[in-house]
Amino acid sequence: MGGEGAKRRLAAIVAADVAGYARLMGADEEGTLARLKAHRRELVDPAIAEHRGRIVKTTGDGFLMEFASAVGARLTTAARRRSDRTAAR
Repeated sequence: MGGEGAKRRLAAIVAADVAGYARLMGADEEGTLARLKAHRRELVDPAIAEHRGRIVKTTGDGFLMEFASAVGARLTTAARRRSDRTAAR
């Protein structure tokens, strides 16, 4: 089962998506995509890098992230939520 050469590591996995993505795309596809790309470039990617994470997979409205620690994952999601609340105002 765990043969020689098997390498194990602990990781914290986070899945995130955009709430109301289909509605937003229906109302303004180009604008939604532009805002999503800007949000990721300016806020999400730097927060992930700051807490030693990486994006494992992306989908149209979300992504799967991996972090070396649960603390890094939590700090990144907290920063993202703060930015979401600020953008909603």
